[in-house]
Amino acid sequence: MNILDCTLRDGGYYNKWDFESDVVKAYLKAMASAKIDYVELGLRNFAKSGFLGAYAYTTEKYLNRMDLPHGPIYGVMVDAKTVLSSKLSVDDAVATLFVSAAESKLSLVRIAAHFHEVESCGEIVKALKKLGYIVGFNLMQSGGKASEVITEKAKIASSWDCLDVLYFADSLGNMDVNEVKRIIGAIRKEWSGELGIHTHNNMAKALDNSLAAKELGVNWIDATVTGMGRGAGNAQTENLLAILSQNTDKYIASYVYELVLRHFEKMQKRHGWGSNLMYFLGAQHNVHPTYIQNLLSDTHFGTEEIIGAIEYLKDLESSSSYDIKNYKKATSFLTVKTQVSGSTSLNGIAKGKEVLILANGPSLTKYLNDIKAYIVERKPIVIAINICDVMSPEFIDYYCVSRNTKFLSEREKYNKLKKPLILPLHRFTNEEIKTLECLELYDFGMTVESGALELHSSSCVAPYDVTTAYALCVGYNTEASQVSVVGFDGYNYQDERQLEMVEILTLFKNLSKDVKLVSLTPSTYPIAQESLYAPTI
Repeated sequence: MNILDCTLRDGGYYNKWDFESDVVKAYLKAMASAKIDYVELGLRNFAKSGFLGAYAYTTEKYLNRMDLPHGPIYGVMVDAKTVLSSKLSVDDAVATLFVSAAESKLSLVRIAAHFHEVESCGEIVKALKKLGYIVGFNLMQSGGKASEVITEKAKIASSWDCLDVLYFADSLGNMDVNEVKRIIGAIRKEWSGELGIHTHNNMAKALDNSLAAKELGVNWIDATVTGMGRGAGNAQTENLLAILSQNTDKYIASYVYELVLRHFEKMQKRHGWGSNLMYFLGAQHNVHPTYIQNLLSDTHFGTEEIIGAIEYLKDLESSSSYDIKNYKKATSFLTVKTQVSGSTSLNGIAKGKEVLILANGPSLTKYLNDIKAYIVERKPIVIAINICDVMSPEFIDYYCVSRNTKFLSEREKYNKLKKPLILPLHRFTNEEIKTLECLELYDFGMTVESGALELHSSSCVAPYDVTTAYALCVGYNTEASQVSVVGFDGYNYQDERQLEMVEILTLFKNLSKDVKLVSLTPSTYPIAQESLYAPTI
């Protein structure tokens, strides 16, 4: 059998293929020392927009600068879509991406293809064989496909008459041992050559499925260190070696154990791959793991919001493939009624005064006592964004929530509020509103339109479904002379939330020159900065 470790390729979905050089050096040394058969170093791609690390491209120039230890056979993966969607012919695209194997440190190239792409991939396989590579072909999202369809694709792969190894991939992580057995049986009706399996761990079955496949004659098994890979990750190399080492001395597991302890456990804590309840639920409903990975990494969302998104996605026919448009729909949770509601009851309540908006950044806690003193001294009208646990209700005049996703994740806390709540009622269901009957509610409408920011007497239009934008619109609508903010710390400059807020604040600057908008605590946002401690003039 052969173990193929694809940590740098599949794991790159968590760090944009930007691995630290000392980690890569330790990884490669461990793979060679452990006698791993094949190491997939990354992807091979044409140039893409935005920053991606070296292993998203794994170019020949970069490989030539690497010191690859002797032992493993090295390879890369290319998506069939990369070649098929190119403006070049297949032969020219392959020739642009790859040199001949004799001139490269690589000996293996694997092609990853969706089922609907298989018929178009024969030319890619043949072009790579002409260049001298061992060629593998991965049938992505094999789980759940009809046996006759799987057999048909295996027959097509056989007809190329030059493929070295055919893989089936559990891309959604929802296979069990019986499904593995069924798929192998379907493939073997038309394919008698080398067979491989690539598992994902969404339902914590990756290792069991890999071992079951081995017993059924599959002789190429993929794994990654600590399971690092897209979504819940893969079968763990160290666990696979631990089991295999009981019956063979072909591999030396201890070198990988040391690698895990010294480097990868720290990375796993930081990035959070691995099986959990959300990945399990996603796999159960054939939801692509990238949806779950993005939901878990987005701090906008709580548990109930993520579950709500999965509930939405499971009913879509296309949820087994990732689509950013479907992701945005799933995370908006809009239950907008035909008519945007809203009242003018907030208009002018702060005319000529200051409105202070509280966000929940770390600086709110850091400067809490001084913010309280500021409120007592300056007497602004205070609006808290969402639930503000660290600030006592006595210092808050209104709470503000714009999206019922946030409301759902903290529903019990909203029920206990002692101050009025500002919200766009038309975005909430009747059942949700009923839970707030004990509160004084102020209805200020909100719609979301990309690139737009508008203020109306009873509603607003914001560019993103972000409560901060809604709260700022509310603040402006009170006719305040100044809208001050605290706890608007900001994020890393590459963080999507930072980019959203930069756009929102830029639009606010152009909205009204009469209202002063300032941050009184430190912020990375492009907003006028003043100090909480500055004396009144």
